[in-house]
Amino acid sequence: MPDRLVGLLVGPEGDGVRIDAFLSAQDDMPSRSACARLVEEGRVTLNATPVSSKSERLCLGDRLQVTLPEEEPTTGVLAPNPYIPLDIRFEDQYLMVLSKQAGLVCHPSPGHVDDTLANALVAHCGYSRLGRLQGDDRPGIVHRLDMDTSGLMVAAKDDETQKALQDLIRLRVLDRRYVTLVQGYVAPDKGTIESGIARSTRDRLRMMVTDDPGAREAITTFTTLERFEAGRRDDGYTLLECHLYTGRTHQIRVHMRHIGHCVVGDPLYGRGDLRQNLGLTRQFLHSWHIRFDHPVTGETIELADELPEDLRSVLESLKDTSMGRTEAGERICPQLGV
Repeated sequence: MPDRLVGLLVGPEGDGVRIDAFLSAQDDMPSRSACARLVEEGRVTLNATPVSSKSERLCLGDRLQVTLPEEEPTTGVLAPNPYIPLDIRFEDQYLMVLSKQAGLVCHPSPGHVDDTLANALVAHCGYSRLGRLQGDDRPGIVHRLDMDTSGLMVAAKDDETQKALQDLIRLRVLDRRYVTLVQGYVAPDKGTIESGIARSTRDRLRMMVTDDPGAREAITTFTTLERFEAGRRDDGYTLLECHLYTGRTHQIRVHMRHIGHCVVGDPLYGRGDLRQNLGLTRQFLHSWHIRFDHPVTGETIELADELPEDLRSVLESLKDTSMGRTEAGERICPQLGV
């Protein structure tokens, strides 16, 4: 396919807008980072003069001409899978926030080639319209959720937005909050777990808390929402909200086991007593709330996600043993649909 010339006239909506932002907002144009590359490659002219900076501001009446190269393949190294449903809660030209269902792997891994969230994102956006800083096999992925963890997560549509979102996570200003039900009575209403995490030397599928010099810093705070009485076969249960300041693999599950309160239903870090899993076949862990400032528009994005039916059913089964909700629980539990 030969190069294609596109002419654009700047209207009132483009007055004062950066060139890369203006171009990416137009129909049939690539992502913002791709538009920036077009400028760098000399493929954009402004009023017949080559553009030297992607951040140059436009004026009403300006005329742009863009030479679009032959299109990239839309699938790259991943096949699109349009049969995986995407529960999208927010979307614009730069990013999306979606609610991932339990059982869905985020990106290809052994045993999961074309049935992942990444395959669904390729089907929805096109391979060339997703950020690929995490690797060509992880288009759009900013941060992961474990396969059997449900809830809100962010995907990026270009490299620049993907990097900006990863920077928000690194700077600990992308607020991610999870709800988990753990075994046992958690006495404090609030707490902080600050313990390094590294891959287990005995089982490469597991992570562990360690003070080894190679361990990565991991910080989890928790707030108690509701406590449930002990029964004949269990030590009771506690519903917690966890706030991640870091994003280590299996962080909440590992930290909860470390303090002696395993996540209910956890097949990897649980104690092995299936009777205490309350019928769950996956860990009771849900990414329920996310808040961040949009890296391009500056808009504050704040979204909440109710518990899915399997987790709500577990809490319903414990209703008669409730010891009462904390002040935080009275505020948060109704937002969870319980």
